[in-house]
Order: sequence, then C-alpha cells, then structure tokens
Amino acid sequence: MKSKPQRTDSSSNNVIQVHLDASFFFERAVRELDRNHYDKALKYFRKAVEYEPDNPVNHCNMAGILSEMGDYAGSNEVLEHIMKHVDSGMTECYFYMANNYANMEQFESAEEALVTYLEEDEQGHFLEEAEEMMELLSHELKRKLHVKRIKAREGVAEHDYARSLLEEGKFAQAAEMLESIASEHPDFVSARNNLALAYYYMGRFPKAKQTIYDLLEQEPGNLHALCNLAIFYQNEGDREQVEVLLKQLLTLVPFEQEHVFKLGTTMGILGQHEAAYMHFRRLMKSGEAASDPSLVHYTAVAACNTERYDTAKRLWQMVSKLDPESEVPKFYLDQLHSRKEDQSVGPVSYHYHLPFEEQFRLWEKYGSHVPDDIKKDPLIRSSFFWALHHGDDATKANVIRALRIIGDYEVRQALTSFLEEEGESLELKQMALSVLREIGDLNEPDMDHGASESLANPYGQGTPVLTQYRYGRSEQGQEPSPVLDDRQQAVIDMALEKMHKRSEHLREGVQHLWADYLMRVSPDMPAIQHVEGWSAALEYLTMKYVSKGITYSELAQRYGISASTVSRYVKQIDRVCDIQHRIEHIFQALKEKKS
Repeated sequence: MKSKPQRTDSSSNNVIQVHLDASFFFERAVRELDRNHYDKALKYFRKAVEYEPDNPVNHCNMAGILSEMGDYAGSNEVLEHIMKHVDSGMTECYFYMANNYANMEQFESAEEALVTYLEEDEQGHFLEEAEEMMELLSHELKRKLHVKRIKAREGVAEHDYARSLLEEGKFAQAAEMLESIASEHPDFVSARNNLALAYYYMGRFPKAKQTIYDLLEQEPGNLHALCNLAIFYQNEGDREQVEVLLKQLLTLVPFEQEHVFKLGTTMGILGQHEAAYMHFRRLMKSGEAASDPSLVHYTAVAACNTERYDTAKRLWQMVSKLDPESEVPKFYLDQLHSRKEDQSVGPVSYHYHLPFEEQFRLWEKYGSHVPDDIKKDPLIRSSFFWALHHGDDATKANVIRALRIIGDYEVRQALTSFLEEEGESLELKQMALSVLREIGDLNEPDMDHGASESLANPYGQGTPVLTQYRYGRSEQGQEPSPVLDDRQQAVIDMALEKMHKRSEHLREGVQHLWADYLMRVSPDMPAIQHVEGWSAALEYLTMKYVSKGITYSELAQRYGISASTVSRYVKQIDRVCDIQHRIEHIFQALKEKKS
C-alpha cells in the first residue's frame, strides 16, 4: 500500500512521507487501547497482522482484544490459527482458549484446552490462574480434571530456591543450582533465563550471552531472553545489536503483568523512556501493583526522564509513604529541582537503589557496621561486582574496600576471579589479595596475568611441561623424569583437547599439575584405568583458582562421566600435591614482587 503524502506547512513544499508498516498500525492500536477504544484498537491490530502475518504477537494481540470485547469464539479462531499455522510453540494460547471456552460455558472444551496447556507449557506463566480454573471446571463438570503432568512444575521447587538465592545476592550458589536444573530439564526456560542473569551478575558476560543464545535458538520469541540479551548488548556498547532487538521489543504489548514490568524496565535501561513510561503507567492502573514501591519508583524515573517532573515528584512522594525507611525517594526528591534547572544532567537509573556514588557515602557512614539487609541487597551487590570489572581504578579500589565488609562466599568468588583478570594493576590485585587474606580464604586463585613468570606456575619452579615430559627432560634442562606411558600421556592429551579454548597459561597449568603429581608418586605410578576422570580432575583443580563457580557436574557433562568420578580423582590428586600450600606460595611471590 502506498502512503498518502501530507503537507506539513501551507507555505512550504516539504512533505512527510508516512511509512505504513506493522509498527505504524501497532502503535496506533496501543494508543487506542490505552483509551479503551477496543473497536479502533482491533482495526489497527488487524492491519498489523496484514503487514506481518508471520508474527504471532500481532495475532495474539488481536485475539486478546476480541476476548475483551466479548467475541470469545472469534478470539479462539485466531488462537487456533496461531497454533496451526504461525507458531505451534506458543503454548499459552491454550490457556487463552480455555478462558474463552469457560466464558462461553463450553466447559468440556475449556477442560481440554486447559489440560493441554498444563501438560505442554513449560514456562507456567499462568499456572496459578490455570489451577484456579481447574477448580472452577471441576465444580461445573462435577468431577476432577485428569492431568498426567504439569510440565511447568518439573524442577519448580529447586528453581524457586535458586531464585531466592539470586534475590539474596548469592549469585555463584544460584548459578550452580540453576546449572543442574537446566541440565536435567533443558526445556525449563525460566531456569535458563535466571542462569544467564546469575552469570551476568557475577561478571561472566560471555557465558551469560551464550546461555541466552542457546535459549533463543530453542524459543526465538521468549520475552525475558530478548530483554536480557538487549541489556547485555547495551552494557557491552554494541549499539547495532541493541537497535535490532529494540525494533522487535518496541512492537510488543504483553498482557501479563510480569511481562509488562520486564519490558518496561528493559525499555528504560535501553533509553526508551517514553515506552518505559507507557508500560509502567499500564501497571499502575492495577490497584494491587500500584502499592509496590519499586514499581512506583520506576514510573517516577520514567516520568523524570521524559521531563514529567510534577508527576515524578508526586510518585516519589508516594514511594516515601509506601517505603518510609528507604533512602531512595528522599534522594531523588532532593535532586529533582536541580534536574529541572540543569537539563544536561544524565537520566535517572532504573534501579530501586541509590546511585553508585551515594551507596559508597552511605557505606562510609556505617563504617564496618553495615546492616545485614544492605549487605544482602542483590542490586547493591551486583552493582559492586559490575564496577569491579568495569569501573576505573579508583572505583575498583572503593569496591574492594566495600567488599571486605561483606566478606562472604560471593565476595571470595568475585575477588578470586578479579585476581585472574588481564590488565588489572598489581596494586589493585594486592588490595584484593589482602581482603581475601583478611576474610580467611587463601586457597583460591592463581594470578597469572601481569605478574612474574614464576606466578604462572602454582606447582613449583622448574616443573617440566608435559609436552617435553614425554621425552624425559624438561625444556629448562631439569633432570630426566620418568617417561610417560601411553595411558598417562592420554590423560594430558585429553585435558588439553578439552581445554583448547582456554588460555595458554591455563593449558600449561594443567601440564604442570600432572607432571607434579606423577613425579610425587614416582616410582609408584598409578595404573590409569579412567582417562576421562583424571583429565577432568586436572582441569577442575587448575580452573578452581582462576574461574568462578566451576562445578563437578559441569565438567562431568563435558567429559561424559559422573560428578562423583570427577570428585574422586580431584581428591586423589589434591591429597598428593598439597595444592593449598602451593597457592600460598603464589601469594607470597606476589607480595615480594610488589615490595
């Protein structure tokens, strides 16, 4: 269809060419939907479907409007079309169909659709509503509904616990549990999304992105995954990829509150403040949601960032009443006047906590007596971990000092990883090392980058590298060592093959460790019965000190063995090599190099 040019100024020949596409009609539909003009919204959604017939979201929007207008049969026709011809994986359509059938009092058809939803939908976004509908249908049909399985409940208890760990800021522990859930239930999309977030909060950005890539390959339209990936790209500065995802995300108008909230916060983080404001305002119309201080804060942020200052003020005053102990609304109310006067001030952050600099001031006020609720705040913790990887040196130094006060398992993991980072200054690494000593965790990292060559080998100076070890003499001219038999060589060959994507330093570390072990047990060298177990143990013991959260189960999957097998061989090597003592040698060497 060709668009009609419209003259913008009677005294000018300039015209604006209106580009009619699905997005154009979608935006019109949303505008009418906000005004409760369902008939007009339906008309525009139909046009959006005409322009993008393969986009299931457009069809689903149209079905939702038809249902709101009371045309339940028409809504179900659209939903059936989606499942048969557009996207058979959009299993939530069965729930919508069940709801429509129930409204038409076709209870047996509603039962069939609802059972299909429960047995086929893995995400369970409407699980509570579906269970309520089961009770209703059981009452109407005067019998129980028979459901073979509830797919979304598989692994749910474990996932709920992992989510609670995330909410407490225990990211490494959450990641270990979510890795196990994702391995056992590969269709458990929520677990994989949360696993990506756990990696992200820990600073393991490549792994976070790969987790999302794998998820989207299985389910291309998953809203949470698309939002998470867009934020990952944003933080990497990959604007081109952000724009690609934005084009898709800006066309979505989810109906479920959780999805609206996720999309709203994502739009805000991506700088789409008007879109964020629209989504948050939709949520605020719900009486229950409007009592959530974090939602009211996000709406205030979007209002402020779109220069709706009076609205922002009113909303932050509301937050103060809903959450009187929070410092957040007080801070932004104080800042509001200066923002009105100085338009050059950057946008307000979409997080329900104080800006990073203010957090440090607050911590300085508390000193070493920071309340536990602040220490455990996942947003504060994740911002610290993020700054530890991406801040300037002054910020990193402040973060390390703050992490000393927290001093828990997650902090040890973060500082351990920091010691292995390339390009970090020796002074900062010494600070991190000092904190690790103070909080009592010396058996952690191998600091290879930026330190002397002696620091790269945690298993002793002059230990021969195994590529030379086969021939009985090290490259450095050490005394002849026992020649490896084929099985012993196979162990290191397999480890090096599995670690081909690791750094050269780590590959050398594995070789040093195997050489050290064999020399220590010589001449009583073990008969190698399980090459995979020995190889996995070598990688585990090497990576344990330079990686965050590597698990037996992760290596077991890669080597095709059980986690207990990995554990057994790890203990055998560690018992002989006394690795903790050798890691302390690294710390001492770094200290001497610094002095």
